[in-house]
Amino acid sequence: MKLLKKPSPVFFLLAAGCLISSRPVGNEKYVVNTYESIVTWKGYKAFVPDQGHSGYVSISKGELMMEKGQLVGGTVEVDMNTLADEFHRRNNNLISHLKSPDFFDVEKFPIATFAITQVAYGENINITGDLTIKGITHAITFPVQMEVKDGLLTANGNVIIDRTKWDVRYRSGKFYDDLADKTISDDIEFGMKIIAKK
Repeated sequence: MKLLKKPSPVFFLLAAGCLISSRPVGNEKYVVNTYESIVTWKGYKAFVPDQGHSGYVSISKGELMMEKGQLVGGTVEVDMNTLADEFHRRNNNLISHLKSPDFFDVEKFPIATFAITQVAYGENINITGDLTIKGITHAITFPVQMEVKDGLLTANGNVIIDRTKWDVRYRSGKFYDDLADKTISDDIEFGMKIIAKK
């Protein structure tokens, strides 16, 4: 009969590390108000930046985690079916095209998500997180302005992403030749206004 070896100290250190890393992040939950929060978007032609389209998309749910008055984590889900143009219209050729496989393939991928992985406090507040669009995830970092008062959190931020990283390639100069003035910029600008209550 073999005797089991006594676990090494390294084993206990690893086990303790797993327990620490698996604890919930933050101890104060703020629930996102989906009626007052909004995401804006803007896209434009590559060679004519003053020509383009802009609009809105709604947040379906979200929560932010705070600890000792500082943001430490959270997730937000965006309902891509709520895509609308700058006039809040959802039933036109532009929006139908944006929902098609040429762009966001909304029927197949109705939800986009952003999950905070790191918050850096300094002269500015910089948030890093995983943005998932069309089932593809990449990390992004952007600055935010945030205020927490009387159990209400308000945050505003802007970020520009390269849409081709999320397989949105329609009329991208990286993948199609001879588009000339029909080339669409690879950059999409998102603006976020988040209001959450403790």
